Amino acid sequence: MPSGKKVKLILYEVLQFAALIVPIFVIMERFASLIYNVKGRDQTAYWLVVAASIAYVTSVTLLVWAPVRYMTIKQRGFIREVKQWRPTALAYLILCTLPCFAILIASSKVQVDGGQKLDSFSELPVSLVLFFLIWVDIIERIRPCKLMGKSDSLDSDFDISGPVLTHMEPVTTVSSQMNPEEGQNGVTQGQPEAKNGSASSRFHDVANSPPRTRFTSTAYLYSSTSRPLLYSGRPSILWKRDGRSEIFVDSFLFWFDTVEMVRVAGLPSVFYSGWVFPVYILAFLSTLRMIITPHNPLLSSAGFALQDFPFFVFRVALIAVFGFVTPVLYPLKNVLVSLAFIYFTFLTRLKIFRHHNLF
Repeated sequence: MPSGKKVKLILYEVLQFAALIVPIFVIMERFASLIYNVKGRDQTAYWLVVAASIAYVTSVTLLVWAPVRYMTIKQRGFIREVKQWRPTALAYLILCTLPCFAILIASSKVQVDGGQKLDSFSELPVSLVLFFLIWVDIIERIRPCKLMGKSDSLDSDFDISGPVLTHMEPVTTVSSQMNPEEGQNGVTQGQPEAKNGSASSRFHDVANSPPRTRFTSTAYLYSSTSRPLLYSGRPSILWKRDGRSEIFVDSFLFWFDTVEMVRVAGLPSVFYSGWVFPVYILAFLSTLRMIITPHNPLLSSAGFALQDFPFFVFRVALIAVFGFVTPVLYPLKNVLVSLAFIYFTFLTRLKIFRHHNLF
């Protein structure tokens, strides 16, 4: 009976291979149907496109995908030195996502040149391309985790994701330092006792009180941390965190902006115009972020350069030309993230921010 690791490996490889071939076959079949209708119901054109898709999938699987997966699993060749990016993600984007986007652009061009509007590929084909793209991203993220039992390294207590109190330094108060000074100044218990209520009596009571401490650092009330919080009672299971389930949520949130950009390309007013070319080009550039490992510091810069800034400029142009084809929420999100990146990455390094604590 195969071990659990081998079963998990086989499962992941089958799922990733399915994510590679299914979008291509679906897109090419729809494109073949489009060519069939444009060419006057020519069966030869239809089967030529289908045969080309089968030949493409077979060749890239044998010549590129299988060798890359073998070297990745066995850690052979240059793959052994790769730590900051994911070769499998790069291979998937080049072999699957890029051809699918190219076929979508070609289908728009074929219909525009033929003076027909038959299919804008706005539902199943595009949804499958994006879904399997997220699918591969999730598999690459969850691959180091266990599939059964409790979560492992992703739930480390030391994975701090927000501002927390890390250092508290006790500082003694003035009253705790007065007793040694009293001995040095000759103030003893033999001195006349002060009257009740006098300042000397009150000072003596404070000096004899136990030392008190205060903290120079302040903990944030709403600080976030991945350290598990313990709760008792029946609903305690609702308070437990699992990094494996959070991977699914993070992956879909990671791709929502790209999904919206591709959705705009499916609108007839955009799809049958020249604007469909930059839409799919920018969408593909944003998918290149998947190549970078999730916790790589370069991911923030890549998000600004490949997604947020170009998306903001292009969405403003789309709204100016076609009206509100995309919700205003998305360009506002792009400009906010871009400004935050510029401020925290560049402006805070200026001399005025480093030497003057304004905020």
